[in-house]
Amino acid sequence: MKIADIQDDIAEELVSKEQIDAKIREVAAQVDRDYAGKDPLLIAVLKGAVNTLAAFSQALSIPVTMDFMSLSSYGSGTVSSGKITVRQDLSTDVKGRHVLIVEDIIDSGITLDWLIKELKRRGAASVEVFALLEKPARHEVHIDVKYKGYEIPDKFVVGFGLDYDERYRNLDSIAVLAPKVYQGEQQ
Repeated sequence: MKIADIQDDIAEELVSKEQIDAKIREVAAQVDRDYAGKDPLLIAVLKGAVNTLAAFSQALSIPVTMDFMSLSSYGSGTVSSGKITVRQDLSTDVKGRHVLIVEDIIDSGITLDWLIKELKRRGAASVEVFALLEKPARHEVHIDVKYKGYEIPDKFVVGFGLDYDERYRNLDSIAVLAPKVYQGEQQ
C-alpha cells in the first residue's frame, strides 16, 4: 500500500503528531513526579497501545518496566462485542507493583474496566491509567483516568497505533477514517 492510498482513506486529522508529542511529554513529566522511587510497571494492551507506550516510555526520566497483554473485544469490525478474550497474558507478576496502564483510546471502557479489576484481583499495589484519547460519547462504564490525553468526538479514528482491520496503525497522527472504507458496517 502506498502512502497516497492511506491518505485517500482519511477524512480529516483530529490530533496532530505535534499535539500527541506535547501531551505525552506533559503526562510523562507528571508521572515522573508521581512515581519517583516506586518502580512502576507500564502495561499496554496490544496492538493499539504500542505506539503510545513506546513514545511515553521514552519521554519518562524514571526507571520503569514494561509488559503487554493482548485482549480483544472487537474482531475485525468497528463495534465492540463486549466479550473480553485474553489472547496473551502478562509475563510479569503484578502483585505488590504500582501499575500504570498505558492506553491508546477509551471507547466503551468495557475492556479497560475488566483489565483494571483483573490487575487489582492479582494484587497490584495500585492501578492507574494514562489514556491518550477518550470518546466520552461511547462510554458504557465509568473509568477513573488519572492521566488524561485528548477527548475526541464519536468518530471512527485511526493512526498512532489505532487501526481498522489491522491497517492505518502507522500514521503518526490521529485521523478520522473516511466512511467509504467501512461502508456497510455499523459505526
